[in-house]
Amino acid sequence: MNSATERRNDNIIRKITDKALFWSVFQPSPTSPQQRSYSTSHQLHLQGQQVLSLHSYQSVDREQLAKDINEIHQQALANIGIDDFEHLTRMERWGKICSIIGYGTAWIFPNPISALLISQGSFTRWTQVGHPIVHRAYDKVEGVDKNYTSKKFAQGWRRFMDWPDWFTVAGWHHEHDVLHHYSLGEKADPNNAQHNMEWLRQSGLPMWLRYVIVAFFSGIWKLVYYTPRTHKELHLNSARQQGEPKPVMTRIGAWSLFTEQGRSFWLQSILPYIAYRFVLLPLLFLPLGSFAALSVLINSILAEIFTNMHSFLVMIPNHAGDDVMMFDEKAKGKGEFYLRQILGSVNYPTGSNLNDFFYGWLNYQVEHHLWPNMPLSQYQKVQPQVMALCKKHNIPYLQQSVFKRLLKAVDVMVGKTSMLKPVVA
Repeated sequence: MNSATERRNDNIIRKITDKALFWSVFQPSPTSPQQRSYSTSHQLHLQGQQVLSLHSYQSVDREQLAKDINEIHQQALANIGIDDFEHLTRMERWGKICSIIGYGTAWIFPNPISALLISQGSFTRWTQVGHPIVHRAYDKVEGVDKNYTSKKFAQGWRRFMDWPDWFTVAGWHHEHDVLHHYSLGEKADPNNAQHNMEWLRQSGLPMWLRYVIVAFFSGIWKLVYYTPRTHKELHLNSARQQGEPKPVMTRIGAWSLFTEQGRSFWLQSILPYIAYRFVLLPLLFLPLGSFAALSVLINSILAEIFTNMHSFLVMIPNHAGDDVMMFDEKAKGKGEFYLRQILGSVNYPTGSNLNDFFYGWLNYQVEHHLWPNMPLSQYQKVQPQVMALCKKHNIPYLQQSVFKRLLKAVDVMVGKTSMLKPVVA
């Protein structure tokens, strides 16, 4: 037998072995009846990435992985300085410029350009200012303004100066920094798209209608999902800390003025933001005439929808897709924890401040989940190192167009596909 024939036979044997390994040890998570009838060709189309994830999850030297990641982290920590804080304030200025131009033209007449600029300003304030500061990314930077540290940011009267958003800083910190980051891909993860959308995935609705529902949801998701969820998780955590019985928390009760949960939700989140964004700011333009104030109101509402859609576009696909892993149990050990952050996260194109500005620096999601308290500018520097690290350990490093990732995420949300999950022996 010649060498070419031997190589061909070896390739065939290896493919058969890989398929057997995949279906015996690793499988997509439970699916809806519609998914079970989904074509076998679709499963085979996905199999290449699934087998790669299986190999990575089983064979990675977790102890060495943890050492390598810690080495990169220590090098990054040594490089952190006032330049990182100046970079943050530069991104902040870009966002403020968008807001100023947006509101500076919003009074003329309702238009999508002004609304988009206002939206980008709001998006920047949340993702590139509030997000890293609440993560304590700049707390230990020598010479940093104390108002940009987690202890001072958005506290007391500075709430709407620093954090003009629906949800409170405390609610965001607990829901995002604690629950999401330390339970990534688990049922306890409040941002687990597949788990959260089981009601739609398991519904008998036509597939086209499910996509329409998700599209509509993308324009209001901060209000109808994210804000009540952060409030709920903060309320539950408060009860635990005080040794009180677990309070009954319902979706209807969250919005009802007849429940303690609902009243605090309206008083702490909904009414303050409505008063700020849709009453106070439009009224400032009243001296220019009632039409000017009305135009600002309309542009503010349109900007809110744009901000919801923008944040949905870059946040939801960060941890969803048929090639992204989810888990039933807590991670055991630092190496396993790090591995899950990589296999459970997705990056978008990276590399320049302008590019990253429009992604809200959420395009470095793998790096962010490895080191949540790292200044934004450091992610640009460590990203090539993390990619090389993944190559060294043969771990998939997912980085694709945000629009390709959006389709994958939405497919999971509607129940067309499912995320990957290790089979428990």
